[in-house]
Amino acid sequence: MIKVKVGLRPIVSNINLPTVLKTTILPGDSIERLFIATQVGEIFYIGNGVIRTFLDIRPRILKLGASSGGYDERGLLGLAFHPEFYYNGLFYLHYSVAGTQGPGALPESFNPDPCDPKTLNLRWINRETQYDHIDTIEEWILQSNGQPQKRRTLLNLRRPFSNHNGVNSLNFSPETGKLVLTTGDGGSGHDPFNLSQDDLEIAGKIIEIDVDKNISFNNPPNVTRFNELPTTIQETLIVMAKGVRNISGISFQRFYNQYIKYAGNVGQNLVESIFSFVQYKPIPVTQLVQASFMNSEPDKEGFINFGWRGWEGAFPTSIISGCTENQTLDEKAIAYYNEAVTLSASRLQPLTSYFHKDTRPDKFGGTALTGVQAYMGNTIPGLTGSVVFTDLARKESQPQVRGALAYTTVKPNGEQNDFSVIQTDYDFGSRSAYYVSLGTNLNQTSLYLAVYGSMKVTDFNQGNVFEIVP
Repeated sequence: MIKVKVGLRPIVSNINLPTVLKTTILPGDSIERLFIATQVGEIFYIGNGVIRTFLDIRPRILKLGASSGGYDERGLLGLAFHPEFYYNGLFYLHYSVAGTQGPGALPESFNPDPCDPKTLNLRWINRETQYDHIDTIEEWILQSNGQPQKRRTLLNLRRPFSNHNGVNSLNFSPETGKLVLTTGDGGSGHDPFNLSQDDLEIAGKIIEIDVDKNISFNNPPNVTRFNELPTTIQETLIVMAKGVRNISGISFQRFYNQYIKYAGNVGQNLVESIFSFVQYKPIPVTQLVQASFMNSEPDKEGFINFGWRGWEGAFPTSIISGCTENQTLDEKAIAYYNEAVTLSASRLQPLTSYFHKDTRPDKFGGTALTGVQAYMGNTIPGLTGSVVFTDLARKESQPQVRGALAYTTVKPNGEQNDFSVIQTDYDFGSRSAYYVSLGTNLNQTSLYLAVYGSMKVTDFNQGNVFEIVP
């Protein structure tokens, strides 16, 4: 693949942890503005070179980092503008709600053990009390006086653990016009309850929401499963894909008269994977609920399954442990989930993957995939038509942490492809530089990178946003 080198042009500095980068045109305006949402609940936009506050919902966000030493994966996670935002002023938020902190679904950290089969078949019980927090997806409107106001709540999701809530989790599909919600598997590690493969679980799915349907429910119930939702809400939802571990949104790339969909699945111990697909057959939630009620299997031909928890990218998820009682023997037991077999032929193969450990000179060892965006501009010719992705922190960059920027392309025959690291010339000095999110403009001709100086959301004002330039 072509070696590409880019520059980073600073746009904003000294802000809180930036989770979402989007552009839109404000009603009555004529210029596309860059909007920046921070994990703690602020939304800014750039106007005439000045950063301005669009909305501040910090009082609505639960207290972040208090019980985890400052690290947290909750907060303001999604922002999307309606395709007709210029005319109707509608936009959508996904965030973790203040005052909803619970004890969590398990009393201690989870680690599957092939020597202890009960750890491989856990169930999430007492869900109304044993959960970590509640995420909400809301519709807001920018009023004629320029003030945003909440209109209604679309979903309230009870989450079992604090992590794997997704990021950049709301995006509108240019193909269907619907709001796409990407949800992580609920958290902990190894998906202890296998929520991502359960058809009725909301966790671990990519979901389309028809926001143009007028729902009468103003305060939907707090739920974890589709069948807990009122029928009128079920009728607005379609499941695009399942088998998701944790995901940084979905990106659409126009290719003649159809769209390539890109999504990146964060790995467990081995790899980070970028997936692509064009054709897919989503399943209405009402069909999933009806099939469960009838104890039957819905038609899943053409349905997308990323394979988690049975598969981590292109590899079957393995569980390794020492089971021998004889301490003088170095014996290991290797086990695989049932899904490693049942999904071996039906799961979606990744477009490309990169490893957590990779000593090759032209590759890198990654930590967590934080952004995937198609690029259709021509100012960086080596990237035109490609999909660009970011990793939080290269393993070999310690003690000065540096994120990674890379790209790949779709092969005409649909086979898996290699990837190439994108070189950058920006000097971060002695500061850490975690690459936390990636964004683009409306026609995908510009790319924006958000960088943070710490892994802790409680370390304030260490964020920078750059435009990726030739």
